[in-house]
Amino acid sequence: MLRARRKHRRHDRSLELLQLMRPVPRSGIRRGDSADLPVIHTLLRAAGLPTADLTPDPGLSLWVLEGEPALQGVIALQRFGHEGLLRSLAIAPEQRRRGFGRELVVRLEQDAHAEGVERLILLTETAEMFFRALGYQSVDRHSVGHAVTQSAEFRSLCPATALCMSKALGS
Repeated sequence: MLRARRKHRRHDRSLELLQLMRPVPRSGIRRGDSADLPVIHTLLRAAGLPTADLTPDPGLSLWVLEGEPALQGVIALQRFGHEGLLRSLAIAPEQRRRGFGRELVVRLEQDAHAEGVERLILLTETAEMFFRALGYQSVDRHSVGHAVTQSAEFRSLCPATALCMSKALGS
């Protein structure tokens, strides 16, 4: 009898460990819309990112990470011809370090490439290593197209000390 109990307990612990090791279920990523803006603004403010120019605009595309009870992440793309400005990547604090940021970037890259964007540009003060791991490289701001440098993000919302990074899509 004692042996059976020990074996049963060991089996229970093994099941518990397996459940803890199970991958975190991924929430759905979908295109965002103007109805999502209030929650998006909250996510961005919590991450210390600018929201002043984030308004419904035909040149701005949003992707959101659905979750319960509200959206758990966001990323945006401002399109300027064949260049796009990747911006506004934010994940809810309790969902960070689970790969959701990477998933949002990959989805944005795939969709942007399918829509004719050849190069993505971004500015960052805190996420250099994250973006380097995804294939982005530091570039001089002068190598960026004029239309991108005229965006509010470049002109006033991000400080001049922010690192400029770029990635060619489809290569």
